[in-house]
Amino acid sequence: MPELRLAPDPGPGFSPDPAGWVPAARRVPSPNFDARPAHMPVDLVVLHNISLPPGQFGSGDIEAFFQNRLDPARHPFFATICQVRVSAHFLVTREGEMVQFVSCLDRAWHAGQSEFLGRPRCNDFSIGIEIEGCDDLPFALAQYHTTAALVRALFAAYPVRAVAGHSDIAPGRKTDPGPHFDWTGFAAAAGLAPALLPYRKDLP
Repeated sequence: MPELRLAPDPGPGFSPDPAGWVPAARRVPSPNFDARPAHMPVDLVVLHNISLPPGQFGSGDIEAFFQNRLDPARHPFFATICQVRVSAHFLVTREGEMVQFVSCLDRAWHAGQSEFLGRPRCNDFSIGIEIEGCDDLPFALAQYHTTAALVRALFAAYPVRAVAGHSDIAPGRKTDPGPHFDWTGFAAAAGLAPALLPYRKDLP
């Protein structure tokens, strides 16, 4: 993969509007959200990976899953998850397209049981970004570009003070975004200082 460098300013299209929606994202509203606790600052971004069916891309099943429309007859794995109610704020597809399911002002159900630097219930104060992928394959360059641009815009819009992987806030339970995610390159593309990725001890 080519070396990732600081991405250009993403422009106003990546900045959340007053209602918490990003104009550059394709909007696919999910019913799986609720209100954040009152006066709770949004100060963490959590990166995930997801593929449905597992290891397959571009099926449209991620959107169906987050909208409670997943057909259990389409794949044996779907029968095990079709009753699960989850969502994320954003999905970044293999092509780098950005999809938004939940307003940044609301609580998406992406992190589950989790803890960040001693604070439990990360859904309360985080924004979740799902990157279409799996633990076994590299991510596409377009995905890094979009994710970095989005994260830069989120830092500008909210009091975000850190980025973490799902595996960092739910160790032993989750492994994503996985060993193929280039944290160093992502930090460079997003213009993030190492201190903003507190679990990435490998960063200079």
